[in-house]
Amino acid sequence: MIHHALSRWLPPSKPVRRPFELIYAADECPPRGALGLLALQHAATVLALIAHVLAAGKIAGLSLPQTHSIVAMTLLGMAMGTALQAWGGRWGSGTLLVFQPDPMMITVAGAAIASYGLGSLVQVSLIAAGVTLCVGPLMRHLRALFPPTVVGTVVCMGGLGLVEPAMRNALGVHESAQVAGSLQTLQIDGISALISGATLASIVVLSVWGGRRFKLLGVLAGLLMGLLIAALSDRLLGLEWLHSAPWLALPQPIAPSFNLGPEIIFAIVLIATLNQLDNIGCLIVMDKTDNADWRRADMQMVGRGIRANGASDFLSGLFGSFPTAPSSANIALVHATGSSSRYIGLACAALLLLVALSPLLTMALTLIPQAVLGAISLYAAAYLIVSGIEMIATRALDSRGIFMVGLSLCAGLATMLMPGLSQGLPEGVAMLAGDGFVVTGVCVMSLNLLFRLGTRLRASCELDPGQGTGQGSINHQLTAFVERQGAAWGARMDIVRRAALAALEASEAIQAAGGGRLLVIRGSFDEFNFDLELLHEGEPLRVGGSAAAVGDGSAGAAVTTEAPLDLDALMDIDSTDADDAAEMERQLDAAMARVSGVLIRHLADKLSSASLGAGQAVLKLHFDH
Repeated sequence: MIHHALSRWLPPSKPVRRPFELIYAADECPPRGALGLLALQHAATVLALIAHVLAAGKIAGLSLPQTHSIVAMTLLGMAMGTALQAWGGRWGSGTLLVFQPDPMMITVAGAAIASYGLGSLVQVSLIAAGVTLCVGPLMRHLRALFPPTVVGTVVCMGGLGLVEPAMRNALGVHESAQVAGSLQTLQIDGISALISGATLASIVVLSVWGGRRFKLLGVLAGLLMGLLIAALSDRLLGLEWLHSAPWLALPQPIAPSFNLGPEIIFAIVLIATLNQLDNIGCLIVMDKTDNADWRRADMQMVGRGIRANGASDFLSGLFGSFPTAPSSANIALVHATGSSSRYIGLACAALLLLVALSPLLTMALTLIPQAVLGAISLYAAAYLIVSGIEMIATRALDSRGIFMVGLSLCAGLATMLMPGLSQGLPEGVAMLAGDGFVVTGVCVMSLNLLFRLGTRLRASCELDPGQGTGQGSINHQLTAFVERQGAAWGARMDIVRRAALAALEASEAIQAAGGGRLLVIRGSFDEFNFDLELLHEGEPLRVGGSAAAVGDGSAGAAVTTEAPLDLDALMDIDSTDADDAAEMERQLDAAMARVSGVLIRHLADKLSSASLGAGQAVLKLHFDH
């Protein structure tokens, strides 16, 4: 019923092959019961992250009513952004991407409010939204800046950045427990460890062994388990605040002021720009989750998703919302439940809107124990770290790629582990230089641009049979060329392996067909195509295969279909007769020569052979990237 009513209005998604591990894919509407439970889990998970607003309010020294106003307006912005993303079309990605208060803006927003008043939050949000709206239309032109290695590094660092605060919350460790920064002086609160351990254990057990039905309840069960233990151990504090809060009331907008200093504006612009790396990473992770045949980032979809984020932040920011960003914890929840249906996103947005209109519920959000939030953040951190590594591993890496990823992560980790490195810098710069996520993002983008210098996307290599012995030498040179260039270009690992195998089979086929020696191998690459050309002496190769094996239309193309080997006739040949034995050997040699052609045809996406004149020919192999 719900699917039938909405399917007529929802913009269509791009056609993709459904991943087998998903229980409910992007365009599939779960039954009402499952839809309600899944939406409730997503809402509960992201509502717990309202703690980012509470942290900024604490930095700014806000009163409870002021903090409550920001929380209510932020929830409206989160609901709007989540709904736009799930809806799709020109102003959304069409994915289940739930929005949270932007954790990157906690320090700068808190400092702005403390120095310039509560109304300055409006200017903070509008500047961040303006940067986001400017970046969105440019995304399809920036593919070279954001290959999977760059995005994967940023996603991995985002997960690593969650570990330290998550562990502090989960174990009840506070700054007051440290003496001179020594790790040996940290004191763990046993009750907090029990709460967080039960929460995390419930999530993991149901996600791994819960089966199709209980897998959907992992995070919700963990949240309820943590709250139950917190209540039994008297760790649910502030319940008396709820007695005077009404059930329904319109949020109170914040009166704007536009008086921020240039150093704060610079910090906001730079953080908002770098935040787009996290935005891109989350959108790509969701695109990869929904598509079993994912190969590269759909930058048009990414641009629409970023545009939706900017639009929702701009509209809600006019009334005093905190800037928002995609919630990595909810992406982890998608993975845990095996459900990426955008109908869940629409239902979650409705729940967020309902909470925003209820002072009682928004007040209750402040009561969620930090230990429960820490356990959920740990689960999200684990998912992001592994997702980032998977993205990086999809591409072949040479020394440039290794240094780009490794040095960027080292820089980010050093910033996290040695917070004193940014001391002495100007205030606006120190905010950025002291954030490991920002440092990693700047480093990986800079190194990607630097290492692209001098990397040609076309290459060739003359083949020398004198290196080594005969055909083995040629095979080694072919494999080394394909692997070396694939790593230098950052091509996908599976394509590099296929191309190397196809080049070896092509070499065998040319030799078996009586062709001359191989002369040159050429390669070219862009983000969509990986091409090889083998120049050799002799006539164009006749490649056996199915009727679908066709050339590229070039003059002299000689990709043909040959008759299959007649095994019955072959068995009737008298092997004792010299002429018959010679005929058997000829037919077997011809059959084996065609085997390589068939293998090449299955390895390459397109195949053609043409004469170059002067006794030379070229075999072209194309691979869709």
